[in-house]
Amino acid sequence: MSIKKQKLELTWIGKDKRPRLEPRIFLEDKSLSYQAAPENLTADDLFSDDEQQPKAFHDNLLIHGDNLLALKALEQQYAGQVKCVYIDPPFNTGEAFENYDDGLEHSQWLTLIRDRLELIYNLTARDGALFVHIDDNELGYLMVLLDEIFGRQNRVNIVTFKQGSATGHKSINPGLVTTTNYILVYAKDKSHWKPNRLYTARERDSRYSQFILNYEKGYEFWSLCTLSEAFSKEYQSTPKELKKLLGGKYEELLSEFVINNAHRVVQPARPDYNSVGRNVRDSIDESKANPEKVVYLERDGYEDMYFKGGQRWLFYKNKLKDIDGELVAGEPLTNLWDDILSNNLHKEGGVKFPKGKKPEQLIKRVLDLCTSEGDLVLDSFAGSGTTAAVAHKMKRRWISVELREQAFTHIQLRLKSVITGEDQDGISKAVNWQGGGGFRYLRLAPSLLKKDSWGNWVINKEYNGEMLAEAMCKHMGFTYAPSQTQFWNHGYSTETDYIYVTTGSLAYDQLKRISEEVGSERTLLICCKAFMTDGAEFANLTLKKIPRAILNKCEWDHDDYSFTLNVLPEEPAEQETVEQATTSAEEE
Repeated sequence: MSIKKQKLELTWIGKDKRPRLEPRIFLEDKSLSYQAAPENLTADDLFSDDEQQPKAFHDNLLIHGDNLLALKALEQQYAGQVKCVYIDPPFNTGEAFENYDDGLEHSQWLTLIRDRLELIYNLTARDGALFVHIDDNELGYLMVLLDEIFGRQNRVNIVTFKQGSATGHKSINPGLVTTTNYILVYAKDKSHWKPNRLYTARERDSRYSQFILNYEKGYEFWSLCTLSEAFSKEYQSTPKELKKLLGGKYEELLSEFVINNAHRVVQPARPDYNSVGRNVRDSIDESKANPEKVVYLERDGYEDMYFKGGQRWLFYKNKLKDIDGELVAGEPLTNLWDDILSNNLHKEGGVKFPKGKKPEQLIKRVLDLCTSEGDLVLDSFAGSGTTAAVAHKMKRRWISVELREQAFTHIQLRLKSVITGEDQDGISKAVNWQGGGGFRYLRLAPSLLKKDSWGNWVINKEYNGEMLAEAMCKHMGFTYAPSQTQFWNHGYSTETDYIYVTTGSLAYDQLKRISEEVGSERTLLICCKAFMTDGAEFANLTLKKIPRAILNKCEWDHDDYSFTLNVLPEEPAEQETVEQATTSAEEE
């Protein structure tokens, strides 16, 4: 008896139903696109590295439309190119936010987020990563779902983010007070993901309580006093008197003194004798044998060591890190992020977004961890536009998608103030942001096919020839790149395979002429309303009728896959027969 192969997976109602998405094209709204004034643009702002294309308009995209359709529309051009994805999807808490409907039935939520995560996976670069911000309502289920899509072996970490404090109305009810939510971190391929080393600021380490008095004389003559004594001498006072004099500012000024004199502030510590190398043990022994002597151990490629009386002197200078342009005591970043405040965010970006706005410092940390300048960042739940704003200030390329009106009431205005340099809140001062760059404001084109009054699928009358050619390129797997000299060349799939799209009917003479121009070394896919070959065959031409050629490729005229409606796919209705298909577009 054979045993059916099974796998560990999360199941729910409707899991096996997936929408057959139409790969739409984008239409630019030039009245909402924005670019910095010419005097504020540098050559780096204007042109990309490999092509003389205006970077301001070709690398940064603000997309207004359904994010599932937008992700599908991005797939052909951007598959495998996104270095970092940060999304903050609706938490499925049942709360009704002004800008989000955040309550969905459990199975529906899983289906909607699954469909988007699968497309995000395709867009993510092999060395890229996904960060999903979520609360504990769906945390466990989302983790299992991400294990299925990205692979459990590619789960990097679960970050606990301290969102607030146990104060106000939250502290009134009995039981545990929720002050945290979470960020799930997944690599596309963990073996290729190379995160950057980050540090977080910490309070002064009081264990470093000794001070080298005569540092300038050389280590042989060094002697120690307490840190408080050295600090007091700066004010020609005693430690006790100085604490009274400075009052509440004592600790702040002492910390500043320590940082300014970090090369002289030390902590004597006894090393683990059995865990160190022979040269270190010899230095320890020598310092014990000569307790009044400072023993110096020079180490090639490593930090030099100093010993006295069997103890090693640890220097405070080795704890200092440059964090956001400020030299502070730092420790390696952990998976507990409790140092970024989520209150007082009303000024950031100059837009109101109650309960939904994330701190710019949070997004900066994510991007610092896994990206460099010029990398591509994606946020398909743009909200108030924090990810795009931070990515722009950090000189990353970005794509943001937002369905709702805040795409232009919030995000577009926010990004304009970033580009002009007016936005000096958030991380602006930390990265010395002065303005520059730009973005294109895109909308999703309507469905390519619509039903006519007879119920037949026809080419949408809103499509002109250029839009139709671009859409057909996307449907047929070609890159849209219309030639300026060859009327029949609308795009390519390889160096020798091209596509031509027309709503006209092509006669034998026209096909013969096109075939001769294409030549024997190239092939051409022709998508047209009708054609007449008169029984002849053209070896370098492939002929397809539209819309027949694409009728069964996807579901048409479906514009809303959003998180706000009951959009679990129904059983697909039987598609109209190909013979019924026609076109109402005028012939060329």
